[in-house]
Amino acid sequence: MTERLSHPAGAPGGPAGAPEGDDRLPPARFAYDRQTWKEIAHLLANFPVSLIGFIYVVTVLFTGFWLTVTVIGFPLLAAGLAGARLLGRMERARARKLLGVRVDEPSPMPGRGTGFLPRLWMRLKDPVAWRTVLYDFMRLPWGVLTFAITLTSLFVLWPVLPFIARGLTNADRAMVRGLLSPSDELERRIAELESDRGVVVDTANADLRRIERDLHDGAQARLVNLAMGLGLAKEKLLEDPDAAADMVAEAHGEVKLALQELRDLARGIHPAVLTDRGLDAALSAVASRCTVPVKVTVDLVTRPAAAIEGIAYFTVSELLQNISKHSGAKNASVEVWRSKERLLIQVEDNGHGGARLDGGTGMQGLADRLDAVDGLFVIDSPQGGPTVVTAELPWRDRASGDAAAAGAEQPR
Repeated sequence: MTERLSHPAGAPGGPAGAPEGDDRLPPARFAYDRQTWKEIAHLLANFPVSLIGFIYVVTVLFTGFWLTVTVIGFPLLAAGLAGARLLGRMERARARKLLGVRVDEPSPMPGRGTGFLPRLWMRLKDPVAWRTVLYDFMRLPWGVLTFAITLTSLFVLWPVLPFIARGLTNADRAMVRGLLSPSDELERRIAELESDRGVVVDTANADLRRIERDLHDGAQARLVNLAMGLGLAKEKLLEDPDAAADMVAEAHGEVKLALQELRDLARGIHPAVLTDRGLDAALSAVASRCTVPVKVTVDLVTRPAAAIEGIAYFTVSELLQNISKHSGAKNASVEVWRSKERLLIQVEDNGHGGARLDGGTGMQGLADRLDAVDGLFVIDSPQGGPTVVTAELPWRDRASGDAAAAGAEQPR
């Protein structure tokens, strides 16, 4: 099976029978063809649809504005804007069906990794909803006008009604494209980054809790026992030197174990070998601790930014742990190279396969972490193997990345 995490894209296609992305229509004719009747139906529906939208905007949003002096005002206004988004979606669907206009759906509002107040603020400043509000305000007089012209033309200007319908619906198409389509790619990326920020915050919090737990249950507990043991040895130093010596020897062993635990913990945060010698040495060290033989090939002339190096290192570390625990493989390989402005990682094993993003092995967490920095995560793991995991990260030069990090750390 192949699973891929990538940025959301696309929207419903164009009219039936037309190539995707092609919403061009034939020129208006005197004949009342199928498209002409669709345009007439759209114009006749403009009045009731625009009336509903106008009443909704005035009632819900103005009520929310007036109640902003109370505790329910802002949540009510945010709910009203969420409803405006739904009205915009219905108008886009109507335009696709009757006018043949292909309009991409805006990115959904991010909901994960954020609290109530951040979500409320994002709703209140949602540009998609506010453009829909403007659309509904403008549409009422236009809906009345187009309804009246179309209805009159059905009885008075029948021969030229196709031309009239085409001209009026062209204005409708322009309004839909101008106010109900995503403004540009920047808006889509902002929505994605808002969502990814929540993932990064959750991941960082989870890592901090893990470090705190490891310190509390491991090195801290050993150091407490060490202090108690040395205290007892001090008391027995004069009374029973031999017993005191045994206790000191035991304390010495505890010190070694505590140091090893602290080294392991530090390696889990950011290994010194990665900082000093780069990915080649760091990944070779990780591969040496894997329970199956691993061939490591790193083809990098220069080093990426420290943050990208760290993500690459921990991605490979997690994948090799999964190979040790779950794959049943006899050997594995790790390849790292640069392709233009991307850092590519490929980890392969000859195990039994069947790896999935939702398989409970931490794959989804890796995918989320890479997605948060504009990376990609692809799993090709059919039943029976082999499993090939490919990860891509943006290449950021070490000099510029470290300079930016250093600038961010300067006191303000």
